[in-house]
Formats: sequence, C-alpha cells, structure tokens
Amino acid sequence: VELQASGGGLVQAGGSLRLSCAASGRTFGNYVMGWFRQGPGKEREFVAAISWSGGTTNYADSVKGRFTVSRDNAKNTVYLQMNSLKVEDTAVYYCAARRFGSADSNPGAYDYWGQGTQVTVSS
Repeated sequence: VELQASGGGLVQAGGSLRLSCAASGRTFGNYVMGWFRQGPGKEREFVAAISWSGGTTNYADSVKGRFTVSRDNAKNTVYLQMNSLKVEDTAVYYCAARRFGSADSNPGAYDYWGQGTQVTVSS
C-alpha cells in the first residue's frame, strides 16, 4: 500500500488543521492506520491510531482531547483533526499502515509509511 499525507501548514497556537492520508490499494479497510510525528531534534513519536473498522482509537497522552483520528474506508483515507494546537505540536507528521494487529503505538509495528507533511505552530 502507498500512503500520501497532506494538509500540513503554518498555523498560530490555538488554531486547527486537518491532515489527510490517502492510501492506494483495494484493501485499505483491512489496515490499521497510525499517525506519528517527528519534531526537530526529536525521535519519531506516536500520535494516534485507528483500527480497520474505526471502532477503536488510541491516542498519545499529549494529544488526547485535542486531536481526533478518523477514517473513511470508501475513500481510502484516514484523517487527523488537530485542534487547540500548541507550539510543541510542530513536527513532520507521518501516516503509517499495518496489515494485522491492533491500533498500536509502536512505530516498529507498522509496515508502510507515507512521506510526511510539515506542521508548524507559531506562538
């Protein structure tokens, strides 16, 4: 599966952005999807994940209550709605897919990665 993330940009603190990740292939609905991010000088970290059905979601503590992950299997797309953005949310955001398993927070559990989209939050 090939993944294409989009929707990043520059936003002021307190603002919102919605990221999208479009996937190729006819079996998108079979994949668990995750969002990760990597800030300047930092390691890649988990943001959110969603099960193949959308019935189960998992969030990093740092984004709970502010970010929402969702998916539209008919459009082969997963979304990350980001509200109340903070300067520390600045990072390159990546979407990832795994063929089996749960909405895992471990990046090593994911088999496919998109190219990333830059999110910059200014103070």
